[in-house]
Amino acid sequence: MSEALADKAAALDAADELAGLRKLFALDEAVYLDGNSLGALPSHVPDRVADVVRRQWGELRIRSWDESGWWSAPERIGDRIAPLVGAAPGQIVVGDSTSVNVFKAVVAAVRLNADPARTDVLVDATTFPTDGYIAQSAARMTGKRIVPVDPADLPAALGPSTAVALVNHVDYRTGRLHDLPSLTAAVHAAGALAVWDLCHSAGALPVGLDAHGVDLAVGCTYKYLNGGPGSPAYLYVAERHQDAFDSPLPGWNSHADPFAMTPGFEAAQGARRGRVGTPDILSMLALEAALEVWDGVAVESVRAKSLALTDFFLECVEAYAPKGRVTSLTPVEHAARGSQIALRCEDAKAVMERLIARGVVGDLRRPDVLRFGFTPLYVGFADVERAAAVLAEVLAETPAAKTPEQAPEQTPAD
Repeated sequence: MSEALADKAAALDAADELAGLRKLFALDEAVYLDGNSLGALPSHVPDRVADVVRRQWGELRIRSWDESGWWSAPERIGDRIAPLVGAAPGQIVVGDSTSVNVFKAVVAAVRLNADPARTDVLVDATTFPTDGYIAQSAARMTGKRIVPVDPADLPAALGPSTAVALVNHVDYRTGRLHDLPSLTAAVHAAGALAVWDLCHSAGALPVGLDAHGVDLAVGCTYKYLNGGPGSPAYLYVAERHQDAFDSPLPGWNSHADPFAMTPGFEAAQGARRGRVGTPDILSMLALEAALEVWDGVAVESVRAKSLALTDFFLECVEAYAPKGRVTSLTPVEHAARGSQIALRCEDAKAVMERLIARGVVGDLRRPDVLRFGFTPLYVGFADVERAAAVLAEVLAETPAAKTPEQAPEQTPAD
């Protein structure tokens, strides 16, 4: 351990304007660097959920749809998320999973851009697999062709046959941040629509959906937004598209008059068109409570700390780790970095198991990637220095494997 780096960590923590937020979370002595898979629990959420269960459900029962605001929760919580992704109110609805919302967004985007000459749906070739699976199915159902494209090659791949482009803002495996403003502009210049997956960026860095003219976007809430395991995802529909937004899943909750129970469908106004069925109230209201930790927090400050944390981690790894044992896959350039560091390591499975046993929690992406997520609301610089020091110890003790062992990931959520 370097005394100089430990002292630097202490000085950085002392100057950290977000340091006081850590006390809002239920954390132990472990260094938790897996918030890019599952965010930590805000300490006040259990009591809030207990109230939802015991009073709202247990006592008020059916009355809670009105008296406790259950019915309006998808839009209300969407408006809480909106500032974190740079959206004005009335454009985000919360509900369903990320996968379901990707399906809604891609099919709706194809329907919005209905020119039969536009035959192609471009999909990020490096995307989290579900996005690719859903896009392939959506393309088959709409008679389009899937074209996998590396985001770096997207501008050159766009053309008069492009209907929609589906891109991840931050690569789940490497932590590479893609240039949302310029890629969205390129998609629009080609006459296509841009759909963005924000799962690894919302709550970690500014997104600017409105400012950059994004058409549709989706994201999960259980990572940097700390909504809890399986918490509902969200769908952004730019205001200019809402009147023409044609959801492929028109449920009774997206009907203009849900309780009329008519056999014919008439779409609701606004983002409510993105709803489908009855909202999952327990997890939705847990998410709403969790979002309170963002009160008074500027996303720009979160981004500044995220970059400082990841810079410091790379510095500490360079100083501590045995030479040649790990290589960073995450870009050094701030403009191309999300809020995680991915290190290639030949014996990644054994290393991550030993790290977790010693109280440094990251995760594995097989066959050979150690992922460390840095959530600025509760990760400090002393955590970073400790994590790098323990990593160095583990690497020194773990013989390098000649062939990476294929093994399951540490966590299911990406």
